[in-house]
Amino acid sequence: MAPGTPVRSLVLWFPDWPVTALEREAGVSAGRSGPEAVGERPGAEAVGERPGAETVGRRPGAKGRSGAGAGAGDRPGAAPAVRDQRGVGPGARHPIAVVERNLVVACSAAARAEGVRRGQRRRDAQARCPGLTVVNADAARDHRAFAPVVSLIEDRAPGVQLVRPGLCALRARGPARYYGGETEAARMLIGALREAGLDGVRAGVADGPFTAEQAARSGTSADDPVFVVPAGGAAGFLAPLSVAVLDASAMLGAGAAGTKEAADLVGLLARLGVQTLGGFAGMGPDRVRERFGERGVRLHALAAGRDSRPVQPRTPPPELQREVAFEPPLEIADQVAFAMRVTADDFVAGLGAVDLVCTELRVELVGDRGERSERVWLHPGSFDAAAVVDRVRWQLAEDVGADAPGAGTSAGGGLRSGVALVRISPEAVDAASHHAPALFGGGPEERVHHALSRVQAMLGHRGVLTPAIGGGRWLAERQVLVPWGDRHESDRQTTGAGGLAAQRSRPWPGSLPDPLPTTVFADPVPVDVRALGGELVDVDERGNVSAVPALFIESGRRRAIEAWAGPWPVVERGWDAARSRRAHRFQVVDADGSAWLLVCDGDVWTAEATYD
Repeated sequence: MAPGTPVRSLVLWFPDWPVTALEREAGVSAGRSGPEAVGERPGAEAVGERPGAETVGRRPGAKGRSGAGAGAGDRPGAAPAVRDQRGVGPGARHPIAVVERNLVVACSAAARAEGVRRGQRRRDAQARCPGLTVVNADAARDHRAFAPVVSLIEDRAPGVQLVRPGLCALRARGPARYYGGETEAARMLIGALREAGLDGVRAGVADGPFTAEQAARSGTSADDPVFVVPAGGAAGFLAPLSVAVLDASAMLGAGAAGTKEAADLVGLLARLGVQTLGGFAGMGPDRVRERFGERGVRLHALAAGRDSRPVQPRTPPPELQREVAFEPPLEIADQVAFAMRVTADDFVAGLGAVDLVCTELRVELVGDRGERSERVWLHPGSFDAAAVVDRVRWQLAEDVGADAPGAGTSAGGGLRSGVALVRISPEAVDAASHHAPALFGGGPEERVHHALSRVQAMLGHRGVLTPAIGGGRWLAERQVLVPWGDRHESDRQTTGAGGLAAQRSRPWPGSLPDPLPTTVFADPVPVDVRALGGELVDVDERGNVSAVPALFIESGRRRAIEAWAGPWPVVERGWDAARSRRAHRFQVVDADGSAWLLVCDGDVWTAEATYD
């Protein structure tokens, strides 16, 4: 084949993939009951915290299986989730629009039937369809949902190029020879995707990826999802198409700058009266180079059907996740943990084979009746096989305790039947060289880490806690205990969505600024603050002090006040008469030079902390 000759290419196009990805992810979180489903797992982040239980809930007598999945949690850094997920799921008929920069980038068939179109402004789309569910675009969600789809295609036709989520290309020669023709290969892939629950996929085969993409987009229909452009017929097929496809095509590459250049060229061609690719291809190459530069020459070659860019297959990532299926399902936590030992060793060895270690571990448990529990576990260093087994055991114990009074809530509501499947996968990895032991050991820190980890393994996940500072108005509530090994800046189980760093960054009107006191009383110490005449000092509704504080009595000891500052109001839940609170803070220095933080709540004085 001569250099620059277009290669026969097969392109698979998944219309409105952002909507499909949203539906699949929502559908997975609502009821995936087995590992055979194609689609990425939801981003549930935490489960209930109640260690100590030893057995997994026993199966009821019912023989049938029913999905009892959990809602997907938000990933750190992900775009806002669906605002109204009623009807969102595989096959849902609810109108959905995915919006980016206030413009519709994808919409469901139900929304399209109501008049919603790509490129519409958000407000115009909502005016056309008042019941429209608006979702922010999330590239990470699209990639997560499309990754297993690409793997499914590679199982049947290797050498897939991922152009973007919802569009992939591969060389047509190999699949055509194996499956008996280009049309047969395309129909086989579409059939395999349909069996996996992906309907509406279109396929185009032509000389070069660009022409094959246009064949999939403009030459197919729901009844005939495959269109093959004969060899040598690319120019004739492209000739009647609008030059706007140069702007919309994802095969052009060159990033955002190239997309902008293509859009500028398309706009200029339209102003010059060139409306079709055939008209553009009819222009002389020298004139195109003189007017539009090398980028214009590239687009001119595409318009003429001379797509010299080959398909660039991706290198499939190594399979790092591991799973174990139990038949019959296991009901004792120790049995599950024992069965996971070999798999945990294989999991760590697989990461080591590619010079990686796992720093965040995702553990997914599937019950016999389809209920699920999923959590991301953290580690102060990196996971070894014993640490992986410990996390599986802790998650089982917490799921059993999830139904107990005062227990937390797991991602799947807790397992209520035997464990049928355990899946472990790395959520975050790091280079193994960053975690290699030092030549002469790691010093005291390594010994402390080893000792605390061993104690935690014996006592359970919450058996060893470390203090951290969270958000809040009162000093006592800002003290948070986090399980050892969890990086508290992102620990959602203890602190809620966003972690402690996000909580501290929230506005807390009335909170105490830095520097903070060094000693905070777990229970506020009662005190009396009095003026020189002996009368009790208080603060009225307008924040005025009734008298100058002269002394305060703490634990029977009279302390003279040398200096004081305040009051600073702290108002909480003013909208709720039953739970509202209005207090005032004072900072005082006694005759011994000790600084105190006092609180006046009505006519009651307490000491909240001291500055040592």
